[in-house]
Amino acid sequence: MQLIDTHVHLNFDVFQPDLASVRSRWQEAGVVHLVHSCVQPSELVSIQAIAQQVPELSYAVGLHPLDAQKWHSQTAEEILCQARADSKIVAIGEMGLDLHKANNYEQQCIVFESQLAIASQLNLPVIIHCRNAAPQVRAVLEKWQETTQAKIRGVMHCWGGTPEEIQWFVDLGFYISFSGTVTFKNAKQIQSSAARVRSDRLLIETDCPFLAPVPKRGERRNEPAYVRYVAEQVAQLRSETVEAIAAQTTQNACELFGLVL
Repeated sequence: MQLIDTHVHLNFDVFQPDLASVRSRWQEAGVVHLVHSCVQPSELVSIQAIAQQVPELSYAVGLHPLDAQKWHSQTAEEILCQARADSKIVAIGEMGLDLHKANNYEQQCIVFESQLAIASQLNLPVIIHCRNAAPQVRAVLEKWQETTQAKIRGVMHCWGGTPEEIQWFVDLGFYISFSGTVTFKNAKQIQSSAARVRSDRLLIETDCPFLAPVPKRGERRNEPAYVRYVAEQVAQLRSETVEAIAAQTTQNACELFGLVL
């Protein structure tokens, strides 16, 4: 059984002491590839260093909405040049809107739209962070596609919304990725979403080191090996085998990010 963890943050300090052991565990769990997200372009050097040790790692470059205030006149060119220079960059992001922890909506929108333009120019998918902002993210995407007449593809990562909202983004051509939150006892809305999303738009992730799934929820650090628990929960919710979920989500990840295993 092969699994792909489509959203990790291995460059965080919490992984520095024992990354080799962490890698051994994800290999034992059947994780054959990982997509490393990016919070800000300056992270790219540390992500590239990890990729030299971990050949099964692809990655993105972009600016997180909670760092929107760090966007400056040269940021777009910086991201564009980085993505053109490195063939292991398979996406732009993570980008999007976060109205839970910040209220600089207009600035976030500017940064979001600027990165959509970069992804379109490079024909790369986007990784979207959306927290308490599904209607606003939908509005930005619809406006951008109507204005540019260009389709954008990508993933709504760490899904936390409703089944109705899922349909908005599937209709726009997006994949929906579920993290360890789908295993939480009271996450009924997320579980309902996981049960209903189209199989050809389904992805799984850990978002490690955050959001460790049940039965590891009490641990301070999530890690890629635990994506198997996400796959098992999604399989149970959909009345499918974990092998079927693994095969489908692996195929979907390869199609979205252009991965060759």
